[in-house]
Amino acid sequence: MIKYLARRTAGWLAMIFVATNLVFFLAWAYLDPRSNYVGRRPPLSEPQIQALLTPRNLSDATPLIERWWTWLSGIVTRWDWGVSPVGQSINEQISYRIWVSAELVLGATVITTVLGIALGVYTASRQYKLADRIGTATSIITLNIPIVVAALAIVLMAISVNGALGARIFYVTGAASPGVSGFFNVLVDSLQHLILPTLALVLVGYAGIHFLQRSLLLDNIKADYVRMARAKGLTKQQAIRRHALRTSLIPVTTQVAFSIPAIFTGAILTESIFGWRGMGQYFTQTLSTNDVYGTVAIAAFGAVMTAIGALLADIAVVILDPRVRVS
Repeated sequence: MIKYLARRTAGWLAMIFVATNLVFFLAWAYLDPRSNYVGRRPPLSEPQIQALLTPRNLSDATPLIERWWTWLSGIVTRWDWGVSPVGQSINEQISYRIWVSAELVLGATVITTVLGIALGVYTASRQYKLADRIGTATSIITLNIPIVVAALAIVLMAISVNGALGARIFYVTGAASPGVSGFFNVLVDSLQHLILPTLALVLVGYAGIHFLQRSLLLDNIKADYVRMARAKGLTKQQAIRRHALRTSLIPVTTQVAFSIPAIFTGAILTESIFGWRGMGQYFTQTLSTNDVYGTVAIAAFGAVMTAIGALLADIAVVILDPRVRVS
């Protein structure tokens, strides 16, 4: 298993290197850092613009290959991913925003996955009964609610709750309050900021996993090996837990693992509504400001998350499928 994971990791590292360098050249083909200084009042002269761009390795007067080599050697020797057109360190921006997004999204992902799988198992084992119909109808409704609508509805309800209680229980914007100190106070403050965006992400995200788990489990319940288990004396619930569920979990866990990159960089609307300065918000910022190195760093981060998701999917398959462990 260790040798297999080592080979897979080496292969993914090579693909990350190729993909990141490809994004570098694509970013330079479509983004123009010079445009950040065009149209300023008073206007900047060409020497002034070059004086701002050249030290940041953003000048189009420098050959592209030279820019690439300077950027790549900076990463290899100093782990320096460059600076933005306004002089911000890409390393500092990424390191800060990763933890902001992780705080927001990882908890929501865990809750979404557990809730979706639990509902899928519950409704599949009660196919066409009242609980299945209610669960399915609810998931259809939430699946078609846009994240903007869900977030705004949750914000309005939170404001109503705060007003009714006469105290600020839920914070609508931001990831933390300034000036809070002490472990317990920081923990409570973080939860007050985290609850609303987490609810929004869970509300619109669990239904997809619910329907996938339900469909897969219904297929496996009718399989011959499950029927054989029931013929040997197991109840329907025992046959589902011991045999059908494990097999049906493999595609679900694989899908969740491969959704990790989108989880980190895809919560753009949620971060915008709730004022979280995470990776999703930074992604839109890099594109709007022609931040070449920021865009490349986000692409590299997404590639790393894809590799981690692939490795987690491999591990999950090994754990869930005895045939893979034997082979």
